[in-house]
Amino acid sequence: MPRMVIVLSLCWTCLLFYAGLGLFLSGFLLVRVELRSRSSCQDTPFTAAGGGGGGGGDEPRFSQDLNSCWMSRRFSRAVVLVIDALRFDFAKYNPENKNPKPYENKLEVIHQHVVSKPEHARLFQFRADPPTTTMQRIKGMTTGTLPTFIDIGSNFASSAIQEDNLIQQFVQNKKKVVFMGDDTWEGLFPNKFFKSFPFPSFNVKDLHTVDNGILQHIYTTVQGSEWDVVIAHFLGVDHCGHRYGPHHPAMAEKLSQMNKMLRSVIGQLQNDTLLVVLGDHGMTDTGDHGGDSEGEVNAALFIYSPLPLFEIKPAGDPEAVSQIDLVPTLALLLGVPIPYSNIGMVMVDIFTSEPKLDDNQYLEQAKALHINAIQVNRFLESYSYAAKDLSTEKLKYLKELFSTAMAEYNDLVTNKELSEKFVPDQDHRIRFQKLLITLQRYLRETKEICQESWARFNPAYMLCGIILLAATCVHCFLVSETASTFESLYKRLLLYPVIWGLTAGLTVNIWMLISGIMVEPLIICCWIAIGSHVGFHWNFWRSKRNNDHVANKLTQSSNAGIQQKWRSWLKFLVPLGIPLLRCVAMFSNSFIVTEGQVVSFLLKSVVTFTVLKLKWDGKLTSYSLNTPFVPEMQKNPGSISYKRECFYLIGFLVAFLLCVLFSNNFYNCREELANCEPSSFLKPLSSLNNSQERNFHYILSVSSLAVLVYLIRKWFLHYGNLNSSHLVVFFVRLGFPFIVFCLCCYWAVSAAPEETSIKLQDLTKKIAVMVPGIVFGLIITGFLIVLWNPITVFVKDSRQSDETLVPSYKGPPEMEVDSLHVIPLIYRKMQQSMKIYFNANRTETQTVAAYGLGTVYSAALLTVLALLTLLLIMLHNERMSLAFLLLFLEGFSFLEIHGTARNLSLQSDNTGYFSVPWYAVTAWAFSATQFFYATGHQPTFPAIQWNAAFVGFVEGHSTNILPALLVGMNTFASHILFAVIFLR
Repeated sequence: MPRMVIVLSLCWTCLLFYAGLGLFLSGFLLVRVELRSRSSCQDTPFTAAGGGGGGGGDEPRFSQDLNSCWMSRRFSRAVVLVIDALRFDFAKYNPENKNPKPYENKLEVIHQHVVSKPEHARLFQFRADPPTTTMQRIKGMTTGTLPTFIDIGSNFASSAIQEDNLIQQFVQNKKKVVFMGDDTWEGLFPNKFFKSFPFPSFNVKDLHTVDNGILQHIYTTVQGSEWDVVIAHFLGVDHCGHRYGPHHPAMAEKLSQMNKMLRSVIGQLQNDTLLVVLGDHGMTDTGDHGGDSEGEVNAALFIYSPLPLFEIKPAGDPEAVSQIDLVPTLALLLGVPIPYSNIGMVMVDIFTSEPKLDDNQYLEQAKALHINAIQVNRFLESYSYAAKDLSTEKLKYLKELFSTAMAEYNDLVTNKELSEKFVPDQDHRIRFQKLLITLQRYLRETKEICQESWARFNPAYMLCGIILLAATCVHCFLVSETASTFESLYKRLLLYPVIWGLTAGLTVNIWMLISGIMVEPLIICCWIAIGSHVGFHWNFWRSKRNNDHVANKLTQSSNAGIQQKWRSWLKFLVPLGIPLLRCVAMFSNSFIVTEGQVVSFLLKSVVTFTVLKLKWDGKLTSYSLNTPFVPEMQKNPGSISYKRECFYLIGFLVAFLLCVLFSNNFYNCREELANCEPSSFLKPLSSLNNSQERNFHYILSVSSLAVLVYLIRKWFLHYGNLNSSHLVVFFVRLGFPFIVFCLCCYWAVSAAPEETSIKLQDLTKKIAVMVPGIVFGLIITGFLIVLWNPITVFVKDSRQSDETLVPSYKGPPEMEVDSLHVIPLIYRKMQQSMKIYFNANRTETQTVAAYGLGTVYSAALLTVLALLTLLLIMLHNERMSLAFLLLFLEGFSFLEIHGTARNLSLQSDNTGYFSVPWYAVTAWAFSATQFFYATGHQPTFPAIQWNAAFVGFVEGHSTNILPALLVGMNTFASHILFAVIFLR
């Protein structure tokens, strides 16, 4: 029965957690409804305008060009060059900068054409919508829609885009699309390209494979005639940022390579070809991206045409345009319909009439905005019918604004007064300007409303989810505090709450069915969780009140009863104080930004308070009462062992605080902290230009790893392990050093400068794959060996001489130093008793003598922990080995503090050696969180260390499972290790 009760309790607790977490995520990770409708040349947008605006428009007047629809095309072909992570300041050129940084003033060809040919070329700030990950940006730049937050998960498993998009429109209108570069496009648009040259994209350490592959095909392709649209996606700049950061000389080399490529492509363009050079996103100062900082969302857009395209404007700062605005612009310029779900606005500066026709300079812009507005209005009507997340009042306002604009357009453009012989006067020009402003306002506000809706969280669901999670945490705490009596109270604390929860869920389900409301399984589970929480807490506190009432009756003094009651309440409330404080602080933006420092402070406070409490209780003075310590004769507080315990306690506290202090040197910076400098240890050795500095840090990394393995082995030997002939002992003695040697070789190859890697490219690639593969194999082998036979202690057959088993000892243990013989004497007594028993029942006996038996389980867990640590160190950059050494020292120091504190306070607690107090659990959880930050991580997408996915897999992966596992292990390394250490 107890086993069944425990299993049911754990299952029910998991259900409570998942219900709260699911409800929170349903309000946090919102998903936008995707419409599958597609635009086509057969659509009649002008008729829709007449109906929507009440102006009675004519049928659409198509161009004589049979290859165009909706609007006459300006270009027959287009070359789209995507330079991944091309931040705006990478493309901007400043002639006055005499000492440029590695990423500055390298794309000189852009500046030359913008200055010398302002009618042909223009540079824009290309504003990306977060999340700034490649897949989401490609989706936004081809569909014209805004991704929701949950879309970022698709960055690792790019499935085909189902919404209408530019690539689909090109193919649908018989245009030949040639693609080369990032293979993400192949996953998003399968079987859509006339020709395709994809290259693996996920290995951020590879700076040249994708770019060199594109350069092998792009020049011959542009010179040929079998294409209408060429798309080339370069990755070298992005990978250089991930590997070295934007301030490394390698960034200057990559940008110079892009500058040379652009100059060659521009020289090959025909008059009917449009060139678009863009960055899908930017990057932070550390080379990462994924968030919404200024460096990440501010990319570059360069547009060039051999023929005049732009109106000359006074010199000033480049105009900022949204990335989704490129979708309707390219569609109308190339004569294809705008994708159905687009909410972007055409770049009106590109849609100008012939330069000398000043009287009709606004006509082309009005036509483009008119078609754009009709398409957006059509999508808005369809979306509001399919989804109900847009405000009715705002939709009504947009509808009125759209009708006003359409009526004015019909009056100006389709009115018969505007004939070939009619010359517009000043009044018409003013009306055209106002019409353009109205259409742009409609498109802009439509985008803002959609963006607000799709990025809006559901606070009610999130708050209810947090409440359920908090109630479940309290539930776990109360169950753990009453674990000794839980079996006798399982009906009240488990069976009744389950019945209450199921009743609540069934009642809500029936009510929803009667009311005609759609039943959502998540909501039903949440009501079940609420009902079970109410049942549990009702029965728990009623039982506690009854117990307190009985205790008060047994107490003669009312004051004693009140004191007992307060102690009982404090027993439950005090351990929850600090975790509750941290949970409440999570609602503060300033805490979230500086969580690493706050958790570090709370951790030091909890551990220091634990030691000070012993002092306040009189357990660290020689005048205290007898303090229990094993063996029995060492209870005297003036004994050598007792004083040694106190000395050790203070010493380990100092070591613990020093580890926490030094680990702060490995912190990364959040993007919100403008003046924060990330730790230099976060940069790999290959990013260091000074060879002496690189060699010093390499030696430091290798030394940290060697010290870590040495300390683990020293612990084994100190507690009587590694003295048997078992295979696990052989593996620990020889396998661990060999893994360290392999890691050192792997780090040496990874730390080699880029030019060295180019010269020895084949050799370094083989080593980069082979050595981590050997480490993976050894670690898996080690796990299997431990699983097969984890015993690391010395064993002997009892039929051998007794003197070889236990050293002889004569006399009682009168001195404290003689206590080392107590356990062997006890063992001799047990052995003799077992001999008598077996000799009386069997003719042949075979018992076993084992030394170090007290550390058998700890040794097995430490072996597993060491293997996990070596694996996780390999998934980080080499300079993090010192952080992992501090992690081990901090964990060991805390375990010693906890063990010593328990020894010194055992008599007053009356809880036994195997009871774990809540301060220890809280401090351990804080340690895991603190070292999450102390290994260079942050709870933001730009801080995810993607390099871990390619340790041992230079050419990439065929599935997303393994890279997701490697990145997950890298991200949550501290939590994994502290969870395993806690088992010890």
